[in-house]
Amino acid sequence: MDSDLMGIFAFILILAMIVFPFAMFTHRRSNEHEERKLELLARTEEAKSGRGADGEAYRKLEKRVRVLERIATDKGTDLAQQIEHLRDLDDLDTLTAAKEKVQ
Repeated sequence: MDSDLMGIFAFILILAMIVFPFAMFTHRRSNEHEERKLELLARTEEAKSGRGADGEAYRKLEKRVRVLERIATDKGTDLAQQIEHLRDLDDLDTLTAAKEKVQ
């Protein structure tokens, strides 16, 4: 009877030595994942509010996406004009970026 009890105890001990480190590793990974998600959410909120360095770029991108959505959903004849306007804005952004590099 004692040998059976020792066998069961050894089995439980070996099982615990396998399961607990795996559970600890999984828990640690889950916590790191949640932290990364929160950091990303904070950066996104910061960019949306314009407080960060990417705030202006975010607003500009959002404005362009709205224009593209309007172009995609409108059935008007001035589609070519709106596309040319977007190209002009892109050219203007390229020129201003080049000027900033020179200065």
